[in-house]
Amino acid sequence: MKSSSTFLRAIMVAVVTLGSSAVSAYQPVGTLLSGTGLADPIRSPSSGDPLGNLQDGTDLSSNAQTAGNVSELKQMVQAGKLTELRVTYNGNYGAALFFYPQDMVYYVALFQDKNFWRVVKSQDNVHAETVYAQFARKSYALAEGEIHRTQLQAQKALLERVIAVSNDRAQRLTADLSIARAQESEVSQRQQQMQVESTALQNDKAAAERKLRMLQQQVQQLQDQSDAGIVQ
Repeated sequence: MKSSSTFLRAIMVAVVTLGSSAVSAYQPVGTLLSGTGLADPIRSPSSGDPLGNLQDGTDLSSNAQTAGNVSELKQMVQAGKLTELRVTYNGNYGAALFFYPQDMVYYVALFQDKNFWRVVKSQDNVHAETVYAQFARKSYALAEGEIHRTQLQAQKALLERVIAVSNDRAQRLTADLSIARAQESEVSQRQQQMQVESTALQNDKAAAERKLRMLQQQVQQLQDQSDAGIVQ
């Protein structure tokens, strides 16, 4: 009886501890089972492992075991049997912690887009949380290059737009300057022509004035002669 009572108390303590851990661990950042599309059919990871070897103490004993966990998690997600406890996103990478209440089993996954790359299955809550933290750090490191590339692309696009605007402005200013220079040349030529014409007109005026004075003198002489004849 004493042994049974001790066993029951141990079970209750484990249930309470597990429940409080799940409540405090859950982060409402969106439901990974539906919001991220991980419940959709997921392609197998491509050949080559861009993640490198995980050296954080995870219990991935062999590629066959990893493949088995990945396949099992896919089926469990698609069947809607899992509860999402935690999820972390870093660019297209992320880590997720799932819980299967029926068997008290945890699944920790490292993914890119809809591809599960690493899956650890454990009944140890502490171990699952530790692996999740490792996977979250791994996703952060993996996303650094992608995030930096995205920022560089945005900066490049911005610079290209600024260059295009500046180039358009330069072309407009060049066109305006060309028109101004052409107009200035035309005005200068017209001024020179006006100066030549003014000089010619001035000369014509002077010649006309001289001619007028000569005619006036001639008229006066003729008038004087006419008056003198009348007097005689």
